[in-house]
Amino acid sequence: MITILIPLYRGVTHLDFTGPHQFLSTIPDAHVIVASLDGAPIVSHGLTFANLTDLETIEHCDVLCVPGGLGCIPAMENERFLQAIRRLAGRANYITSVCTGSLILGAAGVLKGRRAACHWAWREMLTSFEAIPEDGRVVRDGHIITGGGVTAGIDFALILIAELWGDEAAQSVQLLLEYAPSPPSDAGLPETAPSRVREAVLNRMADALEDAHRRVDIVARATLHRFLEAPG
Repeated sequence: MITILIPLYRGVTHLDFTGPHQFLSTIPDAHVIVASLDGAPIVSHGLTFANLTDLETIEHCDVLCVPGGLGCIPAMENERFLQAIRRLAGRANYITSVCTGSLILGAAGVLKGRRAACHWAWREMLTSFEAIPEDGRVVRDGHIITGGGVTAGIDFALILIAELWGDEAAQSVQLLLEYAPSPPSDAGLPETAPSRVREAVLNRMADALEDAHRRVDIVARATLHRFLEAPG
């Protein structure tokens, strides 16, 4: 039995974790735990996720999978949450994330000098944590596997399943859930989306991105300071 832990926080994007959760939970030998601080219910886009495990009571997981969302900034500013991530990452066989969850891993100090993926609009913020941003849909650097924006979580889950249980297991889950994406337009990346669409999306996110850059820099300085103070 392989234990996979998904820690939630206020403002998480639910597809970041429900996509991987759906795929991973079809594996009989996977024990998927969804947790939050104090086991509190988490509301995401009008849906409430309850009956969660208390994150701080979990001693160990084989796979740590941190989802993203606009709430990733206050999550990385929450020292209780970040300490739990740091502790669990220190013992996990695989450290993983989806979307802006990689920024939380960066804030926890586990991505320094490592290649990682993130949502395209937030990707360069990884450099604040001395991580190396890459534009792959799924990026692997040793035991660290990170997925890009939101829907990349499904591709990430299939890669993780293949890593842990083999290619046939991953292919079986893909067939079982009929994952054969065929979007109606090629607008899923800034490089392929029409310029007017890209500008509209960037304008929609402008205030959040400006605020995120400022707060990420503050968290990053604290993370770097912790590295400098650490013995050895």
